[in-house]
Amino acid sequence: MPEAEAVTRPDPGAAGGDGPGPVVRWIQADRVRAVAVALIVVAVAWRAGIATRGWFSQDEFVIAAQALDTRLTPDFLLRTFNNHLMPGGLLAAWLMVRAAGFAAWPWVLLLTVGQAAVSIAFYRLLRDLLRPGWGLLIPLCMFLFSPLTLEASSLWLVGLLMLPVQLAMVLAIAAQVRYVRTGRWRHLVAVAVWVVFGLLFDSKALLIVPLLFLLTVCLFTTGGAVRSLVEATRRHWPVWLLLSGVSVGYLAVYLTRPAGELMVPRSVGEVLTFVGDLIGDTLVPGLLGGPWRWSYAGDGPPLADPHDVAKWLSWAVLLTLVVVTVRRRPSAGRAWLLLLSYVALVATLFAATRLGNVLSPLAGLVPRYVADVVVVAAICVGAALLGRADAEEDDVTAWPVPTVLREPGAFAVGLVAMVAVLATMAVGTLWSIARFGDNWSTKHGREYLATAQAELASAPPDTVFLDGIVPDRVVARYFWPDNLQSHFFRPADRRPVFVTQAERPSMFDDAGRIRPATVEGRKIALSGVGDCGHLVQGARTTRIPLEGPVEEWPYVVYFGYLSSGDSTAIFRLGRASREITLRRGLNEVYFPLEGGGGAVQVTVLEPTVAVCTKAITVGRLVPAS
Repeated sequence: MPEAEAVTRPDPGAAGGDGPGPVVRWIQADRVRAVAVALIVVAVAWRAGIATRGWFSQDEFVIAAQALDTRLTPDFLLRTFNNHLMPGGLLAAWLMVRAAGFAAWPWVLLLTVGQAAVSIAFYRLLRDLLRPGWGLLIPLCMFLFSPLTLEASSLWLVGLLMLPVQLAMVLAIAAQVRYVRTGRWRHLVAVAVWVVFGLLFDSKALLIVPLLFLLTVCLFTTGGAVRSLVEATRRHWPVWLLLSGVSVGYLAVYLTRPAGELMVPRSVGEVLTFVGDLIGDTLVPGLLGGPWRWSYAGDGPPLADPHDVAKWLSWAVLLTLVVVTVRRRPSAGRAWLLLLSYVALVATLFAATRLGNVLSPLAGLVPRYVADVVVVAAICVGAALLGRADAEEDDVTAWPVPTVLREPGAFAVGLVAMVAVLATMAVGTLWSIARFGDNWSTKHGREYLATAQAELASAPPDTVFLDGIVPDRVVARYFWPDNLQSHFFRPADRRPVFVTQAERPSMFDDAGRIRPATVEGRKIALSGVGDCGHLVQGARTTRIPLEGPVEEWPYVVYFGYLSSGDSTAIFRLGRASREITLRRGLNEVYFPLEGGGGAVQVTVLEPTVAVCTKAITVGRLVPAS
């Protein structure tokens, strides 16, 4: 009997014969899943390769110095950095910097693991939320290969902020979808847990709360706007009550922390320019593979700089997609409304907090500002194309073929056009990613530190330095005092010896080479006391005028003198004073002093010692010629 044969016939795979192996069986069980996993592996590996081409940037040097200078205390973890409350990120930075210093590979590994976790969670969300099929790979690829999220997987400070927020966003949406479908309390708790997790790394995670409400209204209700809002609020009020409590508690903590003054927009035109750049030049081209051209921004990540033609073509493609999906699927309009609403939230947040300064004209071209929008955009595109997995719509098939395309010729033309568009987007995406990598590989800070480390290795043991600032292209001067060399070199393997007074100090030039130092600035006026110049008698204060007044500022003073004996002296510049050590004979000394005025005053404390000087210069430390 056939049934008996079926029962007794051996299974080739079970017997270990010629049947497919476990990997082949796994692939055959779900080919879409297999391709998705391969795409995730390729995307994560590619991003890791790009990350290895870069290195630390300005903010990372500042965080690294602070981590080494501070104990792991609640005050450190709950401080704000550039108005970001990020205790989870500061904890990770504190541990990583103290363990690895300036080594790059631990950070690349951390970012790679984070990117892999977000990618896997995002694919699981797509499988749970959308109708199954090969179409799931479209929103997945939008997220995996988006040039707008390259900063999050390349720059470790941005990664510490954005990757946990993206992960929290994805997992909170997944928990919210399950809660809406089942009403189970464990999913409600999971929503709150993932929101709190995101808030541990960046304040922007607060936007997850309105996003969950908008997603519920747009994708899980029906009817008009008022009816949808009322239904979502009434049916799921426990989650809104819980998330409101989380938000209020977080804001209560955030507002009690010391923070920098928030900027405010200077004009309506500034806001409109920012929004136009953020959406028109950065977001829309980026969602379709752009910006294709990047603007160099020093050691930091590059800025979006699309060509006008490419920008308008990307707008045309997006609008075409919106029109076609809305005409083909009743729920598509609600998906696009969700995306528009979230973009409006992000634009409003940054317009209110990132404008009103000298960098405002560039703010709208910063890709990381819309890195989280990529997650929402991919979900909305998937919902518009495929529909929800549990939706009850008349158009159950994802893409009913229009009548005009049912003829073979017309269908072939449409298929060729679609393939051409997708191929163009794929090539454009790869081009954008490659150009980002080229830009990201230029790191002045890495070259400066490498040169300085090599110089320190061969420098004489008695080489000492007066503290100064690193070049602006390494750490900008508005980060003072964290742009000081004494801060910058703390995580380095070889650290310079910094002193507050030296007879023959050295300094680093802008390339990181060690050079003898001298002072360039305002000199003292000539004196007519014979060959002595200005005579400073023991226990008396002598006023020595400068050639011209100097403003209140941190200076370095060069003091060349001839002393009749060893002594200490008090050197004054305006209201600032410093005690220095003098040695018998013809000597010189360099020391920092923050002051101002039109003259210096010198007091030799030893009554029997007299000092002659013709050479005092107040200014800045420069390499000796």
